[in-house]
Amino acid sequence: MRIGRRIVCGALLVALALFGITAAPAEARPGEAFRPGAPGVGDEYFPLAGNGGYDVKHYLLKVSYDPATDRLVGVATITARATQNLSRFNLDLVGLTVRSISVNGRSATWSRTDHELQITPSRGLRKGSTFTTVVRYDGVPVTSEIVIGPDLSIPSGFIHTDDGVVTAGQPEVAATWYPVNDHPIDKASYTFIVTAPAGLEVVANGRLLGNKRHGSQRTWLWHAAEPMASYLSTVNIGEFDTRRYRTDDGLWMYDAIDPDLFTEPVDPENAASPTYGEIAQGSLARQDEILDFLAERFGRYPFSTGGGIVDDYEELFFALETQTRPVYSKYFFTSPESGDSVVVHELAHQWFGDSVAVAEWKHIWLNEGFAQYSEWMWSEEQGLGTAQQIFDETYAAIPADDPFWSVVIGDPGPELLFDNAVYVRGAMAVHALRVEVGDEDFFRILRTWTRLKAGGNGTIPEFIRVAERVSGEQLDDLFQTWLFTGSKPAAGAAATERSGAAAAQAEDALEQLTVGGRQLRR
Repeated sequence: MRIGRRIVCGALLVALALFGITAAPAEARPGEAFRPGAPGVGDEYFPLAGNGGYDVKHYLLKVSYDPATDRLVGVATITARATQNLSRFNLDLVGLTVRSISVNGRSATWSRTDHELQITPSRGLRKGSTFTTVVRYDGVPVTSEIVIGPDLSIPSGFIHTDDGVVTAGQPEVAATWYPVNDHPIDKASYTFIVTAPAGLEVVANGRLLGNKRHGSQRTWLWHAAEPMASYLSTVNIGEFDTRRYRTDDGLWMYDAIDPDLFTEPVDPENAASPTYGEIAQGSLARQDEILDFLAERFGRYPFSTGGGIVDDYEELFFALETQTRPVYSKYFFTSPESGDSVVVHELAHQWFGDSVAVAEWKHIWLNEGFAQYSEWMWSEEQGLGTAQQIFDETYAAIPADDPFWSVVIGDPGPELLFDNAVYVRGAMAVHALRVEVGDEDFFRILRTWTRLKAGGNGTIPEFIRVAERVSGEQLDDLFQTWLFTGSKPAAGAAATERSGAAAAQAEDALEQLTVGGRQLRR
């Protein structure tokens, strides 16, 4: 379709109709008791992440961005349901200037801290009622950071590129470019109406519904129907070569690769070297195959669209599982094997991390352990080394006194949330479970988990209960050893099966992938 002049009204009507959101709710009655919503959802690691007292159903984000000035102008229309009688409530917002706020069409008052936007509506909001908040704001968004160790962080969030912007990062990044309940516990659907210079592409989550040129600008309409954690939302603006197609199963895919990558060889000293773009294009071309591979193990793909985004920006050092359409650093596409591996990782997150999101950030193993282990299973599928061989090589390579083993991956703390151990020991923990219960029960556990928790949130204790119920085994000792003990486990599960390919896979898993001394995380 093409977007007509009524783009904003039309998008709002689409959102309201699709999600059964009704008009203005009942408000305060005389004598009713109202109290403020909490300024956080209670996450142990990030106390101010998210907010209490309401549940967001839908974000309609109308934003315009000018790369020449880095200035963003936005109108966020947030439809939510009160979970208590609210006298006021908070949204998370960092750095941008608020121009006006209304709640249910009436002007509201507000105050600010560095992180919190505290809103007081003209009337209290009753528990169970639906209310609509409209925030008009603008400014130059700040780039945040992902902390991946006590002395190391990398740019994330609203990342200003040479020709536009990439928005990606975790755990708290959405608040750098729109007002939000910024925690995975409060998922919502999204509609993006994004205006940018006409020569640039806009790529976001979900389905592209159309675009319309007006003068020197072009406005794009994207709609993400399935509930999504805020850190998984993404809008990317720049020069992209795009490809829209269907998989063999009929799933709509949308890929976007920076054209500069097709002129940049991986090895400039080698005349025969492929470019980053060629490798990325080849790996994204395997998404249909990879999704089938993962669906056989995890259950049906949980979303209605897919694809990937690869930007040429030199300071983008990670890949992220932004829902339906992961964002990738070019540095993962140095070989077909590494490119395929990272695509497997991020697509595995669509089940583990996106469809089933963490209820608190301390449960990060549920995201990274299973995504990393998916790379090992893919290696096995491709004949590059079995998961057991990679486990054995990894286990043997790390001495017992290495700090790697001291990270308690079931509760790593905020500073070690993205430590290498969370990924690699996390995958080892998954393999230990597989060995303990056997393949039949192992894959039944994974499919049961993704089915029971689809579209929601999960915790490690909940996963353990599912694993024990499905397998009929008592697994406390296994999980205590692999998730909650800060030392090297005994060698019980490690066999002696070895291969050169598995050793290479283990080495890749162990090394901190660096560019200019900076770690690449995903």
